[in-house]
Amino acid sequence: MADPAPAFPLVLLAPPDPARFPLPPAAHPDAGVRLLRGAVYAVPEGSRPLEADLWLPAEPSGPLPVLVFVHGGAWRTGLRDDPGPRYRHWSPGPFTRLVRAGFAVVCPDYRLSGEAPFPAPLDDLHSVLAWLHTRSAELGLDTGRTVLWGESAGGHLAALTALTAPAGPRTATVRGCAVWYAPSDLTRLAEDHPAGAHDPADASSFEALLIGAALTAAPERARAASPVSRVTATAPPFLVQHGTADTIVPFAQGERLVRALREAGGRAEFRPVEGGGHLWVGLSDEEVENCFSATLDFASRAAGG
Repeated sequence: MADPAPAFPLVLLAPPDPARFPLPPAAHPDAGVRLLRGAVYAVPEGSRPLEADLWLPAEPSGPLPVLVFVHGGAWRTGLRDDPGPRYRHWSPGPFTRLVRAGFAVVCPDYRLSGEAPFPAPLDDLHSVLAWLHTRSAELGLDTGRTVLWGESAGGHLAALTALTAPAGPRTATVRGCAVWYAPSDLTRLAEDHPAGAHDPADASSFEALLIGAALTAAPERARAASPVSRVTATAPPFLVQHGTADTIVPFAQGERLVRALREAGGRAEFRPVEGGGHLWVGLSDEEVENCFSATLDFASRAAGG
């Protein structure tokens, strides 16, 4: 009888525990700011390790509320530390400003649609919330005061995460969610776009690539990937900002999310941005600043700061 195959190859393939990884060395991009770039928070099977950047005060004075920023890019591309072209030239940058306002800022990767279909990116954001809680003591975080913020596709994922994050002692507690110009109901996109501008039967659309099928071919998957379908009366407070001139994600998508939250008994602040296009195209620098300031003000209130 042949000897059984040795067990060590399976042991070697077992993923390491990111909760035990050493944190990356600190950089200091701005005065008073400590940046830990590329901390591994998850190692999904068959995928690249997922990383997050952590923007922290150089000299923390106590556990800080957490703001998790989720980047956009049509679920297909994007950089974890990019809040959009209107903010790239800011000095100091948006994340430094948030740190100086009293937040720890976390910018995670998530699996893109070319790597794994939905719900993979949602699972990843659940994972980063759990990882942050596990390492909160060494990072100086108060994960009981966590706020999510996302733009475009990242706003969609931030909303889904806020509405589905598991409660319990092993993960961060989401106290609020700020959403910028994000899809909220994939099943109604064709209705909200000008006639013919969106084809729900197109298997190559960004939304189809997200769920792994054309929207008409997988209506249940499209519904499951729509924040409006996940709304309950226990949803945390939301701030929704959406440009009235957005031709990429129609303004009506922002309206749908706010309506669903309010009808369920949740709290939703709606800030229509008059004349704003996607990525805040068409706005003055002052108006772009106001969108950011409104987000910071909301996050501070939601986190109890």
